[in-house]
Amino acid sequence: MRSRLYHPPTLHAPHGHEGKKVTWLELFYDLVFVAGIIQLGNHLSDDPGLGGFALFALHFVPLWIAWSGFTIYENRFTIDDFVHRTLVLFKMFSVGVMAIASTAAMAGEPALFAAAYAVAQGIIALLYLRSWAQVPEARAYSRYWGSMFAIGAVAFGVSTLLPSPWSYALWAVGLMAILFAPVSGVSRALRDRYPVDMEHLSERYGLLTIIVLGESFVKVLSYLTGAGAEVTSNDLAQGMFNLTLTCCIWWVYFDDIAGSHVRKGRATFLVWLYSHLPLTLAITAVGVALKKAIAFDLAVPAPDKYRWLLAGSLALTFFSVAIIDSVTERRVAVLSDRARVGVRTTSALVVLLLGQIGAQMSAGVFLGLVAAMCVGQVLFDMMMAPLEESEEHVHATSTTELARRGARASAYTQRRKFTDAVRKGAPSELRRDMYFFLIEGSWARLLLSLGFLYGLINVVFAGLYLFEPGSVTGGANADFSQATDFSQAFFFSVQTLSTIGYGALLPGTAYGDLLVTIEAATGMLFVALATGVTFAKASRPRAAVLFSECAVIHTRHGQRVFSYRAANARGNEMVEAQMRVSVLRDEISPEGHHLRRVIDLPLVRERSPAFLLSWVVFHVIDEDSPLQGVDFTSPDCPILAIIVTLMGHDGTYGQTTHARHTYYPPDVRQGHSFVDVMHQLDDGRMLLDLTVFHHTVPQQADDAAEL
Repeated sequence: MRSRLYHPPTLHAPHGHEGKKVTWLELFYDLVFVAGIIQLGNHLSDDPGLGGFALFALHFVPLWIAWSGFTIYENRFTIDDFVHRTLVLFKMFSVGVMAIASTAAMAGEPALFAAAYAVAQGIIALLYLRSWAQVPEARAYSRYWGSMFAIGAVAFGVSTLLPSPWSYALWAVGLMAILFAPVSGVSRALRDRYPVDMEHLSERYGLLTIIVLGESFVKVLSYLTGAGAEVTSNDLAQGMFNLTLTCCIWWVYFDDIAGSHVRKGRATFLVWLYSHLPLTLAITAVGVALKKAIAFDLAVPAPDKYRWLLAGSLALTFFSVAIIDSVTERRVAVLSDRARVGVRTTSALVVLLLGQIGAQMSAGVFLGLVAAMCVGQVLFDMMMAPLEESEEHVHATSTTELARRGARASAYTQRRKFTDAVRKGAPSELRRDMYFFLIEGSWARLLLSLGFLYGLINVVFAGLYLFEPGSVTGGANADFSQATDFSQAFFFSVQTLSTIGYGALLPGTAYGDLLVTIEAATGMLFVALATGVTFAKASRPRAAVLFSECAVIHTRHGQRVFSYRAANARGNEMVEAQMRVSVLRDEISPEGHHLRRVIDLPLVRERSPAFLLSWVVFHVIDEDSPLQGVDFTSPDCPILAIIVTLMGHDGTYGQTTHARHTYYPPDVRQGHSFVDVMHQLDDGRMLLDLTVFHHTVPQQADDAAEL
């Protein structure tokens, strides 16, 4: 037991995967930042131009540092007494004053805002001073960071006494003291000595992202509420549509960034940390832009300043995510991490291009294209990582532990394909590339991917044509420079990319000729790659081999045999067919190690010169057989699976084809034999009756022939 009034802080040292839990005080502390973010967003809403955005960013950075300073302190030290709570509450009040004073500060009266920030930083310095006095093992860390926050507090405090621009010069000193402090050699040495708890820190920055994402909902809903009786169904639909973009950002962050691990490296942690500053700033600006986007007239081009605010803030969001992706890795993913970075960066560039050419398209088309890019991020994330690490980690049990307990997997688990295994922690460079991903996937995946890429290429080139008026002439408008239209540029791009060239639309300038040259080359490359992937997927040989759903154990020629059968369902020529059967058996070594052995079963006949109809495969269960004495109905059956493979030369494809099937213990019927499927017709031809191919009957005196 310890006193709630006063007790010394303790240094938090993370152990393994057990991170520090977020405290109720930290959650309460986050609430005050909602007010500050809303106030800054209101100013950006009133002045969304480049100057207004710069002023918004200048005041957002101190707010972010104030939040991060306390968060990182809580990450390193554990303390929750009356003194600590009182100091944190005073810091919350100072941040509240920053929110109140932000309007006056951005109007040219920054004294109160600077004074409140100085108090906030001074309180963090006091927290480190207390840790320096009461945690001897962390004095070097407390002294360094306490000094940095003290410098920031003094710089902002003195700035209140000076006129502009000198006051802002001291702002820069105070901010740089904190922002550049983690880069120094002293800080890196302290970070190695006192490692951060990344699980706690990741959760805290995730909560901050939730706050700024919530600001988007507040902005949109406040607009709809303020509209009162004038709100229409179109306003509601457009508001919900705009909030879909916020949901996409949430999806990308919490499925991608929050679910990734920071790579080992000298500067990876700093890149991860600093990238959250432009990310949270950009998400806040997205919320402001979405509120304004509700009022867009969808039939006419969107206003320049709000169109650029939405496109620029979204592009900054994707760029920030790409930077974070470059220093993180996803453990349960099928594509390499390079794909994440490439997709986010490309999306950011395309959104910026849409901001540039948005004046030549209606607001409805602009918002639709922006939404398509955001939804594309979600779809890519689902394709890249279809499994969730946390669930697999919670429910996973090692095979060694299963063997130690003597427990058997359920019938459902046993029937899962071996190819369904989850691969966690595979190096990024050894994961699937896009070619492998498309070839192994479904036809729907391939066609949707090619279709999306085809549309994206045309959107990009259409935007590039619109950079210079008159680069395309003809069509409905004889002079393209008089009435620039995105749809016309898009369809000209389609004709160029596909080398159609109907002759109505033509390049009108040297710039247009250059783009046509580049796009024609791009089109040929795209068609070649698309054709190659499609042909490779379509031409893969697939054996049409039907295996019996069950295997049987019965008596044949006085011997107990294990048998199953296969049929050539397609009826094409397969020569030099070879069958192999392997048993996957669970064993414990004398030293207590769990082993899964693969044992080959000798067959009565393992080769067939021509596999045209049906083939019954036999394995004699003698004293040397691994199936000797095995009871397949027992829950302690040591046989995990029986894997059969067939390989032969397909005369149609002219290539070697393979087929595989797996029998699990519940699939083995003891004391049964197969129903005969081979019959001879009156005209002498053979009939292969596949309607009863999987049927078995209780064992009788039977000498089934191999066919």
